[in-house]
Amino acid sequence: MTLSVTAPDGVPEIRPGDDLATALLAALGPDDLVDGDVLVVTSKVVSKAEGRVESGDRDAWIDAETERIVALRGPTRIVRNRLGLTMAAAGVDASNVVAGSVVLLPLDPDASARRLRAAVAERRGVNVGVVVTDTAGRPWREGQTDIAIGAAGVAVLESFAGRVDAHGNELAVTAPAVADEIASAVELAQGKLGARPCAVLRGRGDLVLAPGDDGPGARALIRAEGADLFGYGAREAVVQAVAGHPTARAPFGSPVAAEELVAALARAGITARASAPAAVTAQRERRAAADIVAFAHGWESTDTGDLGTDLQFRPVTP
Repeated sequence: MTLSVTAPDGVPEIRPGDDLATALLAALGPDDLVDGDVLVVTSKVVSKAEGRVESGDRDAWIDAETERIVALRGPTRIVRNRLGLTMAAAGVDASNVVAGSVVLLPLDPDASARRLRAAVAERRGVNVGVVVTDTAGRPWREGQTDIAIGAAGVAVLESFAGRVDAHGNELAVTAPAVADEIASAVELAQGKLGARPCAVLRGRGDLVLAPGDDGPGARALIRAEGADLFGYGAREAVVQAVAGHPTARAPFGSPVAAEELVAALARAGITARASAPAAVTAQRERRAAADIVAFAHGWESTDTGDLGTDLQFRPVTP
């Protein structure tokens, strides 16, 4: 298999209201786009063309784009933004823009990708996939990579479930996020300071969908609230569990089984037992700690304030 990436020079500065397809296609030669290629575009030029450049205080725009805080470290805010993406500063960018202005992410990156794909098909007569990218950090790893935040006409996940490797082992959960891999590969050719906001990846035509099929988009790569094992950062998880506000429950996920809660309480030094399939009994003298652990695992106390020797817990229903 051979992969190639072409990142052309010559794309002009994009301004609100510009026809992005016209600007990108002008920089791409007649042979730079063929059926089965993937056209990759940075979210910044998409946002600029769509008028997502705003003036004002950056922190205020971060607030406006934030759905909830995930983690705080000094001035750094990792948040889940209105698109469901977990990013530093909600994806609000103050680079490569006039001082005093910021660039917000597109309102709907998948829709942006669909429009660009349709324009390419109409003007060049070719069937390509489109990926809209942005830069994001990653848990456990230094540095940043580009990821897909919008996609059209391209598979975003390649499932290997049910396939067998060379040793006869069945692959159960292997599902490469190919749209993210495309975004990262292309970024190597674009460069952060190269002023090359688009590129074409060739060699994975098997990932490009048929004309008229835009696919699920990059939104399919976002885990639902509560499905991520790291819905809060380490410090924020403690704060939210201690505060115990009902609106903070969702990122912790669904209630665990009684046996799992008992094991978690034990790790916290609290004696407990499963008294029924949906009931747990814990020692009263550790009430505050038990309530915190229970909250983080989707349970709540049924204590009525009597002076019994044990606390009773039950799973929280939606």
